Amino acid sequence: MAVLREKEASRLDAKLDEWSPRLLKSRLYQNLLLDIIIGELAPGAHLDEDALALRYGGGLAGIREALTRLALEGLVVRRARVGTSVAPLDIVAAREAFEARSLIEVHCAGLAAVHAGIQEIAAIRATLDAGEQAVADNDAAALAAMDEAFHVAVAAASGNRTLAKMVVTLHHQTARYWLYAMRAPSDAESHAALAEHRALCDALMSRDPERARAVMTRVLGDFPSEMKRTLESGR
Repeated sequence: MAVLREKEASRLDAKLDEWSPRLLKSRLYQNLLLDIIIGELAPGAHLDEDALALRYGGGLAGIREALTRLALEGLVVRRARVGTSVAPLDIVAAREAFEARSLIEVHCAGLAAVHAGIQEIAAIRATLDAGEQAVADNDAAALAAMDEAFHVAVAAASGNRTLAKMVVTLHHQTARYWLYAMRAPSDAESHAALAEHRALCDALMSRDPERARAVMTRVLGDFPSEMKRTLESGR
């Protein structure tokens, strides 16, 4: 089963772009991304390339390439003679990205119910395997990585490469807003979220596009007023 999952993960990676997680540049990018999402690298924080190379164990060339990709996704800001910093939180941009994500991911879930193979659905379900332990450990980075892997796998299983690439960028743009505004969900809330994610796998296995779209809508939730209040208050 482990070999199957590795092969399926590799195939999904190849469907999206050349940034295989087996490459150093992707590991550097993923580590930077997760630290931005969970707030270890705070909004507005200056990013010194030499310090990042020491922190993540990579060379300057790999760090710069990762920062270039993050800049294209709107997660860092690079300015000549000023340097690079983590992009500030922007409530309007967050709402717009979430609205786009909702439209695209719900559609992708419907497509995946029609097009995904058995192995692809198994790979989607496998992204949740470490969920219970991550909740028990209160491991924000693991939960963030798991959530990204799940949503990217569903999008890839839609069979539409263009939509899948859009999901990757939109997920990155919205994930840190959820975690910033909702820093400490209860164990019960986290387990309920895991159950919803697993329900989507069941909907895909049942080959029911309408059900898959409905479950994905629940998985994504909405853009709550609580998040707007939290971000606007500067907490």
